[in-house]
Amino acid sequence: MSKLKTIFMGTPDFAVPSLEALKDKVDLIAVVTQPDRPKGRGHKLMPSPVKVWALDNSIPILQSEKIKTEEATEQLEQLKPDLIVVVAFGQILSKRILDLPKFGCINVHASLLPRYRGAAPIEWSLINGETKTGVTTMMMDVGLDTGDMLIKREVDITEDMILPELREKLMQLGAEALIETIDKLVEGTLERHKQDDSLSNYAPMLKKETGLIDWSKSAQDIHNLVRGLYGGAYTLIDGQKYKIWRTQIVDGKLEILEIQAPNSKKLPFADYLGGHKEFKLMY
Repeated sequence: MSKLKTIFMGTPDFAVPSLEALKDKVDLIAVVTQPDRPKGRGHKLMPSPVKVWALDNSIPILQSEKIKTEEATEQLEQLKPDLIVVVAFGQILSKRILDLPKFGCINVHASLLPRYRGAAPIEWSLINGETKTGVTTMMMDVGLDTGDMLIKREVDITEDMILPELREKLMQLGAEALIETIDKLVEGTLERHKQDDSLSNYAPMLKKETGLIDWSKSAQDIHNLVRGLYGGAYTLIDGQKYKIWRTQIVDGKLEILEIQAPNSKKLPFADYLGGHKEFKLMY
């Protein structure tokens, strides 16, 4: 079989290893990614990591605020892809797009489906104190991460693993699982497995209030929140937001390791206390 004419859809850095892995495996005819977004203090429009990769590798790029529009869909139809691969794209595909490629649409999802369907599976696996997670490739359907499972790869979550560490492991693992999936697809040996909906749970999109620490919770629950959000967990003191970046559990107690005060940089908590003797947390 000749190389599959493939459209890749993805946006953040998490998707780049999978895209890189596909480069020599398929015929990449286009990359679809989210529109450039304003970033930094100057609010300068910045391309997504996937777009940067596509530019560096001279791959045609499509960007649309809504991929389901008639114009965007017609652009995809004109490309006549054999396969669409989706990794952290950030938009829902219409049935018309899902039905477009001969070999369907394959998604790399950062959980062991049917667990943690939804937008933030990595964060919620840490917040909920899971000891194991992984990646699943699946055939996409009109549901939210409900398609048939293809390949799974597992990874252990250690006690103090933080979000960036787990993301790094899963983005590499996702690329490996994707290549195994493509190989089996081409060989004709790819097996599909239905998801058991009774085993599923949902990993919703994160909100700012998700990170507000409830000091009445257990030390373990707070530790899990901090490492699962890594910079997104915070406490309010006199109406001011203090970000809690790192914690650990020592003899059953929560120990703060890194803190960021308002309009300040992240510091080791011991260093911060050196200049703020009056600082106390409610735990």
